[in-house]
Amino acid sequence: MAAMLPDGRRIGAHLAREWLALPMLLILAALARLPDLATRGTWDADQGHDMLVLRALVRDGVIPLLGPPTSIGDVHHGAWYYFLLSPAAALTGGDSPLAVVGFIALAGIAAVGVVWWLGRSIGGPLAGIVAGLTMAVSIAAIDESTFIWNPNLIALSSAVALAGTWRAWSGHDRRWWLVAALGTVITMQCHVLGIALLPIVAVPFLRDARRRSLRQVAIGIGAIFLVAYLPLIINEATTGFSETRAALDYLAGGRTTGEAAIPVRFGIVGLRVISWPLTGLITDGFVAASLATVVVVVVAVWLARRPAPEQTAARWLGMGLLWSVTFLTVAAPSLATVVQGLPNDHYHAFADPLVFVLVGLGVAAIARRAAGPARPVVIGLTGIALVALLSWNLTRLPAAAPDGGYPRAQASADRVEVALTGAGIAPAAVVRLASLPAFKSTEAMAYPLVRTGRPVVADVRNGTAPGSTTGGGDPVALVLLCDDLFRAAVGAPCGGPAESAITPDAGGAVWGVLLDRFEAAPGRWVSVYGPAAS
Repeated sequence: MAAMLPDGRRIGAHLAREWLALPMLLILAALARLPDLATRGTWDADQGHDMLVLRALVRDGVIPLLGPPTSIGDVHHGAWYYFLLSPAAALTGGDSPLAVVGFIALAGIAAVGVVWWLGRSIGGPLAGIVAGLTMAVSIAAIDESTFIWNPNLIALSSAVALAGTWRAWSGHDRRWWLVAALGTVITMQCHVLGIALLPIVAVPFLRDARRRSLRQVAIGIGAIFLVAYLPLIINEATTGFSETRAALDYLAGGRTTGEAAIPVRFGIVGLRVISWPLTGLITDGFVAASLATVVVVVVAVWLARRPAPEQTAARWLGMGLLWSVTFLTVAAPSLATVVQGLPNDHYHAFADPLVFVLVGLGVAAIARRAAGPARPVVIGLTGIALVALLSWNLTRLPAAAPDGGYPRAQASADRVEVALTGAGIAPAAVVRLASLPAFKSTEAMAYPLVRTGRPVVADVRNGTAPGSTTGGGDPVALVLLCDDLFRAAVGAPCGGPAESAITPDAGGAVWGVLLDRFEAAPGRWVSVYGPAAS
């Protein structure tokens, strides 16, 4: 026994160091996400819409049956996105976007822990540390954690789905499949393209079902999916299948002209999906993105072809990436075009954990298998590549949002109020919000105005925004928003020419008295109109 004591101490010390890795990774992830959180996330129409829905949910009990609108016709994401955020919103009665984005940031931090655990479960301690470390400092993962948007919960939910899948598939308690199902369905609720994760989880489940009975687990999975899609079922039953009709109308409309050929789209989408979690937007570092993509593909192929404990996992993760790229090439052709200022790489955040874990497995496998005189060189080059990757991200950490985030939006709303009250318009008077271009909603301004008590009628693509007034008389003033990002669609630059090219009217009244005009954020102009002089 005494002779074994030193070995026992060494084992205990090793375990202590290994499990110390998790809190260190979580602290690093928190330091990269939480400071100055109020101003780091962008604030625009999507954020205003989500906060209006959450405010109506937690203050007025208005239960949403649909999630945020998608960019395809009139189809919506899942309502559970709002239900998941509602506890954070309830803390302040829906009056603090910071509380909500704080919840999203905590979800991003938790995702680092789940990715660490998944990498460790497959490839050992080093694989887990590298996977968690790359996610902790990833500029993409940090960006996903610092503003309000439905895809920003997907990194955690998909990591949970993959971890549950691997745990169950590798022979552990079959109830892990319920965890995998829960993560999968949340991913699908938070973004319609999250359905791409379903086969990545379902194929291992079906293979596992061939060797042991999963009947009771399958019933539990069915119950999880039923609860998740119950709001949609109720909506379809009470609105004459509005979502189904909207989806069919979109499909019947066909694709827009000018789409790139499928092989070209496949290459661009593949580059974006694989490089995004490692180097960020491809237009901000095309060479780095290309190198990262090549390395991940080579690592996945190398691990999948060599007999090793992680071979099965590498094949599963690699095929999952290939399937994701193929699916998105067909289902989301817009990903072949990068539009600066519009965040859409988050759409495929469900694939981020696949990339992080493959990187971790690759580094761990190289460290374990390198042998002979070349071992120091191989390990040294691997270390240099890893340091270069980490340095790339650490030197490009997302800072404050160019638009100033919600604090500047609230300041803009306060300025609007000053213009209105200065013109003798009472605080209880209804104000109409309109937008240039017309297809962009006005909810970025609607939320801070509603929050301060101003009744508004806010234009959105179909109808009015959540929280808009249903009474109180006709609007007595107009707030016109203009976004220069869409100058081509508007037909003139904002800040005067675009606004003067139209005659804004609402409720039969023509607005002609300009009370104030200012640039609320770079390229985003606000014009406040009073009634035309009689």
